[in-house]
Amino acid sequence: MCGIAGFCNGDFDWRENIGKMNERIQHRGPDASGVWASEDKKVVLGHRRLSIIDLTPGGAQPMESRNGRYVIAYNGEIYNYPVIKEKLIREKRVTAFKGTSDTEVLLEAVSAYGLMETLRLSKGMFALALYDKKEQTLFLARDRVGEKPLYYGFVGKTFAFASEIGAIACLDGFQASVNKGILDAYFRYGYIPAPHSVYQGIYKLEPGKILELKAPFAQYETKTYWSMKETACYGQTHLFQESGQEAAEELERLLKDAIRGQMTADVPVGAFLSAGIDSSTIVSLMRQVSGGHVRSYTIGMWEKEFNEAEIAKKIAAHLGTEHTELYITEEDAKQVIPKLGTMFGEPFADSSQIPTYLVSRMTREHVTVSLSGDGGDELFGGYQTYRSIERIFRKTGRIPAFLRKSVSAAILHSPWGKGDLATRARLLGAAGVEDLYRCSAIGEGIGLLSPEVLQERRADAAAGRGYDTVMDAYPTGLLPEPLHNLMLMDMLMYHPDDILTKVDRTAMAVSLETRVPMLDKDVVEFAWTLPISYKKQGDVSKKILRDILYKYVPRELVERPKTGFAIPLHKWLKEPGLREWAEGLLEPGIIKKQGLLNADAVGRMWTDFVERGVWRQQIWHVLMFMEFMRLTEEKHV
Repeated sequence: MCGIAGFCNGDFDWRENIGKMNERIQHRGPDASGVWASEDKKVVLGHRRLSIIDLTPGGAQPMESRNGRYVIAYNGEIYNYPVIKEKLIREKRVTAFKGTSDTEVLLEAVSAYGLMETLRLSKGMFALALYDKKEQTLFLARDRVGEKPLYYGFVGKTFAFASEIGAIACLDGFQASVNKGILDAYFRYGYIPAPHSVYQGIYKLEPGKILELKAPFAQYETKTYWSMKETACYGQTHLFQESGQEAAEELERLLKDAIRGQMTADVPVGAFLSAGIDSSTIVSLMRQVSGGHVRSYTIGMWEKEFNEAEIAKKIAAHLGTEHTELYITEEDAKQVIPKLGTMFGEPFADSSQIPTYLVSRMTREHVTVSLSGDGGDELFGGYQTYRSIERIFRKTGRIPAFLRKSVSAAILHSPWGKGDLATRARLLGAAGVEDLYRCSAIGEGIGLLSPEVLQERRADAAAGRGYDTVMDAYPTGLLPEPLHNLMLMDMLMYHPDDILTKVDRTAMAVSLETRVPMLDKDVVEFAWTLPISYKKQGDVSKKILRDILYKYVPRELVERPKTGFAIPLHKWLKEPGLREWAEGLLEPGIIKKQGLLNADAVGRMWTDFVERGVWRQQIWHVLMFMEFMRLTEEKHV
């Protein structure tokens, strides 16, 4: 795992600025730093290295191809690089390799097959910058699902890119102009959906995309080499035709292959273990693949309703792993919260970021690589929300659509169309499960924005400058099964922009590489070919994963309600220390001076919480935004 950065047409001291970019992402690669510049200094690539495969200088980056045409700065791992390497040798494209790194194999594959074909051949997680000296063209590319981040945009006339947005923000001449158009989406979801970022003019490269920028480096275009949406549509029109048992056997084979490849490293490897189906399945199969020693790591809470550590410990004991656990407290949260703003570089408010950071920090004390079970809920229908949405629409769907929409519109346009009643009205007027899912998002962010920002939003809309998200644009009935549409919506936005972002930033903050076997290309493509009945039977979710897991772990250890990776934030924010921190950020004078949020609306929300116990997730969204603004003004982001 590493961090990459760079720019084209730098209108500043290029050495100083690439040095600042590399320093800003040092935590992503503490083992080494590298820089490459073209002869005319128009193209500059930076790299920070976390050594995982080939720990020698032979794996150092930026790296040039043997023929001297290409230069690469690359973050990630190509798990099937031995297969590609063997193909290159067999076809006499390469006679011998200088080292044993996957970077060299990736680079020589590009020389042999071109970037597009190489990415289609590759299985892994990555973000890369590739410069073609012959054609004077810079390429940026991101992995299929979005495990590794990549930001880009223009700073004046300079095109810049980096693994983290903070590395772009530290460039000379950067203007920290907040992207007001995306704020209501942030306050709804608690994260900023791709391709947008918190800064105007800076974007996230979307999963499965290639960006191409030719000299004189003033304009770029993007193209797709792999699409989650197309994969899902293809899979659902080419359904797996065998029995559920045969499907489970095939999925187990694919997961074992993925885990075998992802356990490859020249450093110690472990795994996160909650008490859930997904991580328990991964750890169980790691034991099968390794045939021996597996290290597992768990976070616990002293509050019993949030604690899964006791069950995880029993699962670990049954599997025979070397298990480590850490119980976290309010004091731990107090120490982590001030780090979150710089850790994410832009507002991010999934509160499980706190335990994810703490389990990553503990894990890094023992290993350099950790596997996780992320992706199981989205690919195999695990979230309770999915069942709730289906249940609600079965009820509201009995009412004629014209009547539902009329009543919904009447409420929303009435003096009473606010708060919880407005939420219910939007749910009533939903056209289908997809629309219902959009309407049921955590909250309505627009009510927190200042009148000035709302006026600008209306002007943008009138001028056709919209900020639609993937959720907004998702078509009704794209896939035959309602549940599959909800899962695909999450795989397109929530999973890459929330779950994977959270894991990447918190783990990389402590220089821990995380790997996700569920997101292996073959596993993802197979999952979309499964009939819904193989994933859900009655109230039983993730049926196919359970069929695999129960071969290795007793049912009674995992058959219980899912609690998620939550913390008692609503309790901690009322305690001394965190309450003072929160109220310092929510000071009305500060909010009014910034001119972005409605100070009265924020004040009412906080008063409802501290005086009447009304907890809304938007409270944390606002706090994380205000902490970001504080750090920005102090130039710490």
